[in-house]
Amino acid sequence: MSVRAIRGATQVEANTAEAITAATQELILEILSVNSLTPEDVISVLFTSSPDLNATFPAGAARSLGFENTPLICSVEIDVPGALPRTVRVMAHVETDLSKSEIAHIYLHGAKALRRDIAQ
Repeated sequence: MSVRAIRGATQVEANTAEAITAATQELILEILSVNSLTPEDVISVLFTSSPDLNATFPAGAARSLGFENTPLICSVEIDVPGALPRTVRVMAHVETDLSKSEIAHIYLHGAKALRRDIAQ
């Protein structure tokens, strides 16, 4: 078993608690599903959001998916001019038997433009 990092991002429809929660949950569930993981396999998760998303914490969305005992933290992305708006990014540290090349990094909706080279 190895420790691996999984990246992902999604673009949120609006700066509302409901939209941020739904988009974050969709992203987390897709990361887990595609990489054959459960919340128990996740060591920690770092969430960042673009400065225009402040209606709720993305980490709160993960808590309701079984991450009650997993260290989670949120931060704000650097406000780079021209950066993709309404974006939640994730870096999850997991225990897995997958090799680095087998890890699937997940980019959803408008965030696919961030990493076309690895977006699912």
